[in-house]
Amino acid sequence: MITVRARVPFKIGQKSQIPAELLSFHGFNSGKEHIAIIFKQADTTTAPLVRLHSECLTGDVFHSSRCDCGEQLNETIEKMHQFGGIILYLRQEGRGIGLYNKIDAYHLQSQGMNTYEANNHLGFADDLRDFSEAAKALMALGINKIRLITNNPKKINELQQHGIEIIDVVNTQVHIKQDNEDYLKTKALHGHHNLSL
Repeated sequence: MITVRARVPFKIGQKSQIPAELLSFHGFNSGKEHIAIIFKQADTTTAPLVRLHSECLTGDVFHSSRCDCGEQLNETIEKMHQFGGIILYLRQEGRGIGLYNKIDAYHLQSQGMNTYEANNHLGFADDLRDFSEAAKALMALGINKIRLITNNPKKINELQQHGIEIIDVVNTQVHIKQDNEDYLKTKALHGHHNLSL
């Protein structure tokens, strides 16, 4: 299932270079191009730190202040620079509705809907992301026991349902910005994310 491994340095701040390895996969039913990013050759014989990070072009790349995705990703990279670990970068933009639909949802949010209401108004469920392929990727890496970096109970439940043992849950920080406080409150109240606001 693992296709290619490639060494790629990551940059943190102005100077620090972090060695990492990118892995591609084949055989996902969705046909999506999920990847693994392995820092410090995480020890797969114990329980490595793992984050499932769903692609967020607006937050990860363009630093949108509407969400906290980019900050969570950067926090995880810094943590894995210290301790090692694996990021599974999952190609399921906008909670699985895709980039163009996400932009439509942004438009609805600017008119007063919250993130879940906007998705529902467009005809989608609250969260269409599927973490079963993340479990398959971990198993392809020989991993069935992890310490999971997340605030999201959906990730915990789906990984456990697909045979991944979670021995510890490590919460990310709360990254409040001028434009995302309502978004974070909605995630906590509606999505039951473990956020202390």
